[in-house]
Amino acid sequence: MELAFERRGAGPPLILIHGIGHHWQAWWPVMDRLAASRTVIAIDLPGFGASPGLPDGTPYTAESLADAVESFCALLGIREPHVAGNSLGGYIALELASRGVVRTATALSPAGFWSRAELLYCQSVLRALRATARALPPEQAVRTAESPILRALSAGLLVAHPSRMEPAALLAATRALAASTGFDETLESFAGVMPPAPPKTPITIAWGEHDRLLPRRQAVRAARWSGQRVKLLKGCGHVPMSDDPDLVARVLLEASAL
Repeated sequence: MELAFERRGAGPPLILIHGIGHHWQAWWPVMDRLAASRTVIAIDLPGFGASPGLPDGTPYTAESLADAVESFCALLGIREPHVAGNSLGGYIALELASRGVVRTATALSPAGFWSRAELLYCQSVLRALRATARALPPEQAVRTAESPILRALSAGLLVAHPSRMEPAALLAATRALAASTGFDETLESFAGVMPPAPPKTPITIAWGEHDRLLPRRQAVRAARWSGQRVKLLKGCGHVPMSDDPDLVARVLLEASAL
């Protein structure tokens, strides 16, 4: 299906997949670093950012979103790209590796490795963030993004260093979260998300040291599932791209060098 996307650079294709409620601009801090040696394509998932929703009758699940990414690659004529994702996008990257349709997959704090209590906590936090984003008057959203204190309160659950976020980036992310037509159904579907089938292609999993949404103890389960050590992203939160762009870009480039 057709999706909104941003393409930069030249080299082997690397598809970047954002998390629930976000948009392709989540990857903006690392795009140019990656584009120096990759054809980087950051997408908006169906029902998020500027992409249209899924066709009528198609449920919003991690699997159907993965189907959409796979169809998007086919539409662009891209065979077996490298993929990387964050949170929900990380799960989708692993799902595509399980299907054997990508060359490599990198997952940053992927969904699906939670306990029941951790899942309920994650859903509750995301619902609260969504409700806040939808309730904020436009002028208050601007003040929140521009105030260091309010920015820390607003983004502190998702990033370790809110001060490193550009106010414009936080404001755009808040608007994207409020406007995501696929958010509610996708969030409800998390109840059925379990680790995907064993991967058929090489994978890399990395976890933010200070992830407050999907605590890093979930990395232990991810390591057990994958049979390999999970990289720790020191000083980073759940959405690590703005916390340490150099570190995240290095991890993605090393993982997609195969």
